[in-house]
Amino acid sequence: MRIVVLVKPVPDTTGAERLGDDLRLDRAASPPIVNPNDEYAVEQALRLVEAHGGEITLLTMAPPAATETMRKALAMGAHGGVLVADEALAGACALATAKVLAAALATLEFDLVLAGAMSADGGGGVVASGIATLRGLPYLSYAGAVEVDPGRVRIHRLHATGYTVLEAPLPAFVVVTQMVGEPRYASLKGIMAARGRQIRTISLADLGLDPAAVGGAAATTRVLAARPPADRGTTRMVRGAPVDLAREIVDLLDDRRFI
Repeated sequence: MRIVVLVKPVPDTTGAERLGDDLRLDRAASPPIVNPNDEYAVEQALRLVEAHGGEITLLTMAPPAATETMRKALAMGAHGGVLVADEALAGACALATAKVLAAALATLEFDLVLAGAMSADGGGGVVASGIATLRGLPYLSYAGAVEVDPGRVRIHRLHATGYTVLEAPLPAFVVVTQMVGEPRYASLKGIMAARGRQIRTISLADLGLDPAAVGGAAATTRVLAARPPADRGTTRMVRGAPVDLAREIVDLLDDRRFI
């Protein structure tokens, strides 16, 4: 089984995020990590390969330095990676990102594509569906469990009251949730092995794409302004017996015309 997993370098979620003068995320303000949701996709890929055999290829669109972040995912057990890096992609929008990754995907042989539900820095959650649409792949999202049979993939798609079983022929695109299982830690052996695994870097020219059509200059969305959130109002603490507390809360809601 040949599996491609989308991984994205994002600023460390425990660090401070800030915007630059151009209103784009200042990625130098915090060290990059593998997007946490994508680690669950890597873990799911590893479990499928352990069960059925095969190889895992990571696919990323990011600056050239992203090879170091990709090696963190390779250390978990992936076999290689492809990085699309081009100066023209700075400031690219979600649509452009989907077009570029769809073009890169077309150069790879695969049975299944996996991705995390969304990225920690953007949170749009639309790139995966865009890639699947552009490549004409069946798209199964919010998977809490993934099973593969010969020629088919089956997922438990999570919703508010449980899950729905969906099935599609391979090749297909599946977006996983954190319910698929906790990502494993990279072992020392895996870290050492990752140093020797190949990450192939390609440009827009290699993909036959025009920078004017998919680069930052062609972005369909832009941040026009940004401001910090308003300060929270004063907090009122209430203490006492449960009956008295309930009465006080109801009176407060009534005073403010919430009930």
